[in-house]
Amino acid sequence: MANEKNVFNIKEGVVISADVIAVICGLAATETDGVIALSNGLSNQEIEKASMSRLSRSIRLIEHSDRSLTVRLSLQIAFGNPIPEVTANVQQKVKSTIENMTGIEVKEVDIRIASVGQKSVEK
Repeated sequence: MANEKNVFNIKEGVVISADVIAVICGLAATETDGVIALSNGLSNQEIEKASMSRLSRSIRLIEHSDRSLTVRLSLQIAFGNPIPEVTANVQQKVKSTIENMTGIEVKEVDIRIASVGQKSVEK
């Protein structure tokens, strides 16, 4: 990462914390059709209020030497949805959202399906 731990330089004089990137990642993933929540149960409405320690149970950011990222996500998927389609949509949405909002290249978005369940009414 940059000079400080958990901080990414996105351009000269502008840094962004890993916490902010994790929130962006979690929101993008949980806005995708077929995703119930992160594996730790955080829904879209709860992610922005969550601490990094709660987010880190489901989201891991790995910075490469070229300053690009690999994102590792653990998700709950709604029953009845085609998992390959849902995960491809999550990968595309997370990658494009992080790149568009931060300018940081995302090399990979790896997904682990932690559980399958019924979609909640509130989402």
